[in-house]
Amino acid sequence: MSFEGARWSDREVAARILTEFKVWAVVGASPDPTRPSHGVMRSLMRFGYEVIPVYPEATTIHGLATVPDLRGAAAQRPPESPIEVVDIFRASHRAGQHVDEAIEIGAKAVWLQLGVWDEAAAERAHAAGLLVVMDRCPAIDYPLLHT
Repeated sequence: MSFEGARWSDREVAARILTEFKVWAVVGASPDPTRPSHGVMRSLMRFGYEVIPVYPEATTIHGLATVPDLRGAAAQRPPESPIEVVDIFRASHRAGQHVDEAIEIGAKAVWLQLGVWDEAAAERAHAAGLLVVMDRCPAIDYPLLHT
């Protein structure tokens, strides 16, 4: 991470995303309880967010039916409750395509999880008006809102 890129890991932006938006799509959600996305999804649900698990195979995660892709997830949403945050649990070299999908579906923010970093994708999202957080975790940041 460059000094310039440190702006994408801003705690205040993370807090804004966590307080302003309630509908999250988790790209790279996993039914495997040993995967970080599984635990973060559970935390988001416990914190009161509506969560849509994006996973390529038809299954359920935490009792929620998965959708195979972000575009399909967005198409299934009622107009009054669109996907607001796209939380990305994918390798850094794959994250950009999901950031582009988030822009395409009109999301308000993208959150790239711990260890996921793509400055070019962050720049594209920012230029499109989305809030951007990279290399942070909402399950860690949410409790910090109350300290």
